[in-house]
Amino acid sequence: MKYTLLVTLGLAALLVPGCSTPTHVDKGSIHAATFSFVARKPGSEPTFADGREQVHAMIQASITRNLAAKGLSKVESGGDVTVAYLVIVGNTGNTESINAYFGYGRDTSGLEDKAHTAYGKSKDPNFFEAGTLLVDIIDSKTYKLLKRSYVVRPLLRNPTVEVRAERIQEAVDELFKDVQIANRR
Repeated sequence: MKYTLLVTLGLAALLVPGCSTPTHVDKGSIHAATFSFVARKPGSEPTFADGREQVHAMIQASITRNLAAKGLSKVESGGDVTVAYLVIVGNTGNTESINAYFGYGRDTSGLEDKAHTAYGKSKDPNFFEAGTLLVDIIDSKTYKLLKRSYVVRPLLRNPTVEVRAERIQEAVDELFKDVQIANRR
C-alpha cells in the first residue's frame, strides 16, 4: 500500500506539470454533444498479440458510460471532441506504452520515460507492476487539448474478466469525476 502511494505520488509529480504534449490545457467545461475515439491504424491485431483488444474494448466501454452519463453521445467518427488514451504498463525492469488509441504526432515516449522514472524511484527491492491510464479530451476542430487526466493502479496477476472490467471502470470513474460537460445541443 505504501509503495502504491509512492508510485502514484511520483507519477503525479512527473506527469501533471511535465507532460510535454501539449503544454496548454484549456480550463472549464467542455462544450460538446458528441465524442469519438482516436481512430487507430487500419488492420487487425497480429496473431501473437496478448489480448489487448479485449482490454481496449473495456476501457472504451467505461469511457463511453462515463461520458454518456455527462450527456455526450458516442459517434464512430467526427464527434465534437476526440477522446485519446494511452496505457503505460511498467515494472521494476521496464516500461511499455500502448498507444494504439492515443493518436499520432504526440510524445508518447516522453510520457513513458516519465512513468518509468516514477515507477523506479522506490527503494523497495520487491517486484511490482503498475499501470497508468492517461486520457486526453481534444477539440475535434481546433485540436486544442481540453482535458488531460490520468490514474495509476497496481496490476493484478491473472484477474478474471469481471475483476478486470470492474477495476477499469473504477479507474475511469476516477479519471472523469471532475470533468464538466456543457452540452452543445
